[in-house]
Amino acid sequence: MENILKDGTEKDLRETKAWFVREDLRLKAAQRELEDKQRNFEEEKKAFEKEMKHQQHKMQIEKDRLEQENRLLEQKLKILQQGYIQLDEDRHRLQREKDKFNSKRSAYAYESQGFSHHSQVAEMMFSGVNSYLTLKKRYKDLMKMFHPDNVTGDHEMVQIITREYEELKRAYEMGSQAR
Repeated sequence: MENILKDGTEKDLRETKAWFVREDLRLKAAQRELEDKQRNFEEEKKAFEKEMKHQQHKMQIEKDRLEQENRLLEQKLKILQQGYIQLDEDRHRLQREKDKFNSKRSAYAYESQGFSHHSQVAEMMFSGVNSYLTLKKRYKDLMKMFHPDNVTGDHEMVQIITREYEELKRAYEMGSQAR
Protein backbone atom coordinates (compact mmCIF):
# COMPACT_ATOMS: atom_id res chain seq x y z
CA MET A 1 0.00 0.00 0.00
CA GLU A 2 2.73 2.43 0.84
CA ASN A 3 4.37 1.69 -2.47
CA ILE A 4 1.13 2.35 -4.34
CA LEU A 5 0.66 5.64 -2.53
CA LYS A 6 4.25 6.77 -3.20
CA ASP A 7 4.95 5.36 -6.57
CA GLY A 8 1.50 4.48 -7.83
CA THR A 9 -0.16 5.86 -10.83
CA GLU A 10 -3.46 7.48 -10.81
CA LYS A 11 -5.02 4.33 -12.14
CA ASP A 12 -3.53 2.32 -9.33
CA LEU A 13 -4.81 4.87 -6.87
CA ARG A 14 -8.32 4.68 -8.33
CA GLU A 15 -8.28 0.91 -8.22
CA THR A 16 -7.11 1.02 -4.65
CA LYS A 17 -9.76 3.56 -3.79
CA ALA A 18 -12.42 1.44 -5.48
CA TRP A 19 -11.15 -1.62 -3.60
CA PHE A 20 -11.42 0.33 -0.31
CA VAL A 21 -14.95 1.43 -1.15
CA ARG A 22 -15.95 -2.16 -2.05
CA GLU A 23 -14.26 -3.46 1.05
CA ASP A 24 -15.96 -0.78 3.16
CA LEU A 25 -19.35 -1.71 1.69
CA ARG A 26 -18.67 -5.42 2.26
CA LEU A 27 -17.65 -4.75 5.88
CA LYS A 28 -20.70 -2.56 6.49
CA ALA A 29 -22.94 -5.26 5.01
CA ALA A 30 -21.21 -7.89 7.14
CA GLN A 31 -21.59 -5.63 10.19
CA ARG A 32 -25.34 -5.16 9.48
CA GLU A 33 -25.72 -8.92 9.00
CA LEU A 34 -23.88 -9.51 12.25
CA GLU A 35 -26.10 -6.95 14.05
CA ASP A 36 -29.22 -8.60 12.58
CA LYS A 37 -28.02 -12.00 13.75
CA GLN A 38 -27.22 -10.56 17.19
CA ARG A 39 -30.70 -8.97 17.37
CA ASN A 40 -32.34 -12.27 16.31
CA PHE A 41 -30.25 -14.09 18.89
CA GLU A 42 -31.37 -11.67 21.61
CA GLU A 43 -35.03 -12.08 20.57
CA GLU A 44 -34.67 -15.87 20.58
CA LYS A 45 -32.96 -15.68 23.95
CA LYS A 46 -35.83 -13.60 25.39
CA ALA A 47 -38.42 -15.96 23.86
CA PHE A 48 -36.54 -18.95 25.28
CA GLU A 49 -36.36 -17.34 28.75
CA LYS A 50 -40.06 -16.51 28.57
CA GLU A 51 -40.90 -20.10 27.54
CA MET A 52 -38.62 -21.44 30.28
CA LYS A 53 -40.40 -19.30 32.91
CA HIS A 54 -43.75 -20.47 31.58
CA GLN A 55 -42.64 -24.11 31.76
CA GLN A 56 -41.27 -23.60 35.28
CA HIS A 57 -44.60 -22.06 36.30
CA LYS A 58 -46.52 -25.00 34.81
CA MET A 59 -44.15 -27.41 36.55
CA GLN A 60 -44.70 -25.63 39.90
CA ILE A 61 -48.48 -25.79 39.41
CA GLU A 62 -48.25 -29.50 38.62
CA LYS A 63 -45.99 -30.06 41.62
CA ASP A 64 -48.50 -28.26 43.89
CA ARG A 65 -51.36 -30.31 42.42
CA LEU A 66 -49.47 -33.56 43.07
CA GLU A 67 -48.73 -32.50 46.64
CA GLN A 68 -52.41 -31.68 47.17
CA GLU A 69 -53.44 -35.05 45.70
CA ASN A 70 -50.95 -36.78 48.01
CA ARG A 71 -52.42 -34.96 51.04
CA LEU A 72 -55.93 -35.88 49.91
CA LEU A 73 -54.88 -39.49 49.39
CA GLU A 74 -53.33 -39.57 52.86
CA GLN A 75 -56.57 -38.19 54.33
CA LYS A 76 -58.61 -40.82 52.48
CA LEU A 77 -56.26 -43.53 53.71
CA LYS A 78 -56.61 -42.24 57.27
CA ILE A 79 -60.42 -42.23 56.93
CA LEU A 80 -60.33 -45.80 55.59
CA GLN A 81 -58.11 -46.92 58.45
CA GLN A 82 -60.48 -45.31 60.96
CA GLY A 83 -63.37 -46.98 59.15
CA TYR A 84 -61.70 -50.38 59.45
CA ILE A 85 -61.07 -49.76 63.14
CA GLN A 86 -64.73 -48.76 63.59
CA LEU A 87 -65.86 -51.84 61.65
CA ASP A 88 -63.73 -54.04 63.88
CA GLU A 89 -65.20 -52.42 66.99
CA ASP A 90 -68.71 -52.84 65.55
CA ARG A 91 -67.96 -56.49 64.78
CA HIS A 92 -66.86 -57.07 68.39
CA ARG A 93 -69.91 -55.21 69.72
CA LEU A 94 -72.18 -57.23 67.42
CA GLN A 95 -70.54 -60.45 68.58
CA ARG A 96 -71.15 -59.46 72.20
CA GLU A 97 -74.78 -58.67 71.40
CA LYS A 98 -75.10 -61.99 69.56
CA ASP A 99 -73.66 -63.84 72.55
CA LYS A 100 -76.04 -61.95 74.84
CA PHE A 101 -78.98 -62.77 72.55
CA ASN A 102 -78.01 -66.45 72.44
CA SER A 103 -77.83 -66.58 76.22
CA LYS A 104 -81.27 -64.92 76.47
CA ARG A 105 -82.62 -67.33 73.87
CA SER A 106 -81.30 -70.21 75.91
CA ALA A 107 -83.02 -68.74 78.96
CA TYR A 108 -86.29 -68.36 77.02
CA ALA A 109 -85.99 -71.94 75.80
CA TYR A 110 -85.66 -72.96 79.42
CA GLU A 111 -88.69 -70.81 80.31
CA SER A 112 -90.73 -72.25 77.43
CA GLN A 113 -90.43 -75.63 79.11
CA GLY A 114 -92.47 -73.98 81.83
CA PHE A 115 -95.10 -72.89 79.27
CA SER A 116 -97.53 -75.48 80.54
CA HIS A 117 -97.19 -73.75 83.91
CA HIS A 118 -98.22 -70.43 82.25
CA SER A 119 -101.23 -72.03 80.59
CA GLN A 120 -102.26 -73.43 84.00
CA VAL A 121 -102.00 -69.89 85.38
CA ALA A 122 -104.15 -68.59 82.51
CA GLU A 123 -106.76 -71.29 83.14
CA MET A 124 -106.76 -70.30 86.78
CA MET A 125 -107.30 -66.62 85.81
CA PHE A 126 -110.38 -67.59 83.82
CA SER A 127 -111.72 -70.01 86.46
CA GLY A 128 -115.27 -69.36 87.59
CA VAL A 129 -116.23 -67.92 84.19
CA ASN A 130 -119.60 -69.43 83.20
CA SER A 131 -120.80 -67.19 80.35
CA TYR A 132 -119.54 -65.37 77.32
CA LEU A 133 -120.15 -61.94 78.87
CA THR A 134 -118.27 -62.92 82.04
CA LEU A 135 -115.41 -64.23 79.86
CA LYS A 136 -115.26 -60.94 77.97
CA LYS A 137 -115.28 -58.87 81.17
CA ARG A 138 -112.56 -61.01 82.78
CA TYR A 139 -110.42 -60.71 79.59
CA LYS A 140 -110.70 -56.91 79.63
CA ASP A 141 -109.80 -56.77 83.32
CA LEU A 142 -106.77 -59.01 82.80
CA MET A 143 -105.63 -56.95 79.80
CA LYS A 144 -105.78 -53.80 81.91
CA MET A 145 -103.51 -55.43 84.47
CA PHE A 146 -100.98 -57.14 82.18
CA HIS A 147 -100.88 -54.81 79.13
CA PRO A 148 -97.23 -54.05 78.17
CA ASP A 149 -97.87 -50.29 78.38
CA ASN A 150 -98.84 -50.73 82.03
CA VAL A 151 -96.23 -50.52 84.81
CA THR A 152 -96.79 -54.16 85.72
CA GLY A 153 -97.22 -55.15 82.06
CA ASP A 154 -95.93 -58.46 80.71
CA HIS A 155 -95.98 -59.10 76.97
CA GLU A 156 -95.62 -62.85 77.32
CA MET A 157 -98.48 -63.04 79.82
CA VAL A 158 -100.69 -61.00 77.45
CA GLN A 159 -100.05 -63.55 74.72
CA ILE A 160 -100.90 -66.43 77.03
CA ILE A 161 -104.10 -64.72 78.26
CA THR A 162 -105.13 -63.90 74.68
CA ARG A 163 -104.63 -67.53 73.58
CA GLU A 164 -106.66 -68.83 76.48
CA TYR A 165 -109.37 -66.22 75.82
CA GLU A 166 -109.56 -67.20 72.15
CA GLU A 167 -109.90 -70.92 73.06
CA LEU A 168 -112.65 -70.25 75.63
CA LYS A 169 -114.40 -67.83 73.26
CA ARG A 170 -114.48 -70.51 70.52
CA ALA A 171 -115.79 -72.99 73.02
CA TYR A 172 -118.63 -70.63 74.02
CA GLU A 173 -119.41 -69.85 70.39
CA MET A 174 -119.54 -73.55 69.51
CA GLY A 175 -121.73 -74.18 72.54
CA SER A 176 -124.18 -71.46 71.46
CA GLN A 177 -124.30 -72.90 67.96
CA ALA A 178 -125.00 -76.37 69.28
CA ARG A 179 -128.15 -75.14 71.13
